[in-house]
Amino acid sequence: MTEAFFFQTRSGLSVREIVALTGAEPQQGADLDRRITGIAALDRAAPSDLCFLDSAKFAAQASICQAGACLTTPRAAHLLPGGVGLLYAAAPYRAFVEVSRKLFPDALRPSSLFEAHGVADGALVHPTARLEGGVTIDPGAVVGPRAEIGAGTVIGAGAVVGANVHIGRDCSIGPNASIMHALIGDRVIIHPGCRIGQDGFSYLMGTATGHVKVPQVGRVILQDDVEIGANTTIDRGAMSDTVVGEGTKIDNLVQIAHNVTIGRHCILVSQTGISGSVVIEDGVLIAGQVGVADHITIGAGAVIAAQAGLIGDVSPGARVVGFPAKPIKQFFREVAVLERLARRGGADTKPTRSGEGS
Repeated sequence: MTEAFFFQTRSGLSVREIVALTGAEPQQGADLDRRITGIAALDRAAPSDLCFLDSAKFAAQASICQAGACLTTPRAAHLLPGGVGLLYAAAPYRAFVEVSRKLFPDALRPSSLFEAHGVADGALVHPTARLEGGVTIDPGAVVGPRAEIGAGTVIGAGAVVGANVHIGRDCSIGPNASIMHALIGDRVIIHPGCRIGQDGFSYLMGTATGHVKVPQVGRVILQDDVEIGANTTIDRGAMSDTVVGEGTKIDNLVQIAHNVTIGRHCILVSQTGISGSVVIEDGVLIAGQVGVADHITIGAGAVIAAQAGLIGDVSPGARVVGFPAKPIKQFFREVAVLERLARRGGADTKPTRSGEGS
């Protein structure tokens, strides 16, 4: 079996071009004409690859590096072998990302898996749907009545775009995603298996006839430059809309319930669950496996540590952890107190002789 490379560089970049792009300072005598066509980890890089080193904890990997060029700092440079071209940068990883984006632009946005152009055979597009020029629809995709899709958007194989859904320009809808009751801005990426716009989970409980379903008549609104990870679900609103703000990035396997409002440039990490009617303000970071109770507000710039459980509002800029969530400093003070009490209790415990205390 031949080895497959899924992302090919077009012509690569010279070290000179990398220096111009990042503002890095090349070491004296560096080969500025060397061609860089790939990126790799320190211990796997070849002479045509670029890597980065920004910490001494990677000294072992750095010692066997064979990269053509490495973005690093003067403080860490001594960890690399003499044959590696050194490029000094204030923030090596940031510079590395900048170069990576230039080398592999196709990796930034999913493209047609069928390498289709236009509407492929096997796609079903309702005659009342409106497609701008340059829309790509892969086989097996379904586009419903009165849907509107902007130029440059790709609809993946098996994806479903429901009636009246609006999708902006230069978006990517992954294979087997479903989008209903939704308005989507420009440059939005929705990865495979996402479920957008299904009804929220809402029942009137405890009636004589069992649980009575509550109608969900709102929408989902995804603003420009939002990215939604694979198999994430976003429920439509009950009476108001579920909204995800501009530039927000959501990981795989996240659940967002009805009526939730998420601000701009937030990060939500995998397996987070957001209950109904939560308000998340701009710039919030929510780490993995966080649970958020309904009807609470998370203030702008707050950081919620992994596996935290939120049952009350979080102030802007706060950093919280634990269940129930509390400020990080308070949490670790309490942990330290418990550890001291546990040690003290162990030291005070004396073995008893047989028959004592009877």
